[in-house]
Amino acid sequence: HSKKEEAERVVAEIKKIGCHAVALQLDTANVSGFDEFKRNLQQVLQSEFKTENIDFLVNNAGIGINEPIAETSEETFDLLTNIHFKGVFFLTQKLLDLLNDGGGIVNISSGLARFTMPGYSVYGALKAGIDSLTRYEAKEFGKRGIRVNTVAPGAIETDFGGGLVRDNKEVNEHVKQSIALDRVGQADDIGGVVAFLCTEDAKWVNAQRIEVSGGQNI
Repeated sequence: HSKKEEAERVVAEIKKIGCHAVALQLDTANVSGFDEFKRNLQQVLQSEFKTENIDFLVNNAGIGINEPIAETSEETFDLLTNIHFKGVFFLTQKLLDLLNDGGGIVNISSGLARFTMPGYSVYGALKAGIDSLTRYEAKEFGKRGIRVNTVAPGAIETDFGGGLVRDNKEVNEHVKQSIALDRVGQADDIGGVVAFLCTEDAKWVNAQRIEVSGGQNI
């Protein structure tokens, strides 16, 4: 919800290629705002897209906070939990009746659910929870033909976590040495996999955790 200008630029880029897009702001840490978001989404679907439903939901909101266990405050713990697990759970629940049968959900996890880095215990544990939640959702929503999968990125050069991997050369090099393909990931490396899961080509892919890390820490 803090990237309004970036979201508007993405909308503009999508429109340039002849497609339609709208950006709606949502604080996924604040479950009490989900009702209003749903109403806004329904209005946009009807007015801009002439439909009442969505085909896919991608739970992608997230922040990165690096704090060792001994220094992690309850405030930080709750913030991370609200964004990375509670928000995902209840936003999915809220939008279920708008999701078309035969559609899909993509939950964004992390390589840190499999391997560890000091300072990311809460984040990694919550992402492991998302991996488990994905399987439960796939089981419960399967009768509607709704597929649910997890995409788990490795280290990516973005502004995530304050741009640590992108901007700190030492961190970037250290991470690169742990990746079999000998480079740090880019956002486009992840987007293509998410897009694939939202196509008919992935209609038999369900309840899977797909790590997109270039072979990190193997």
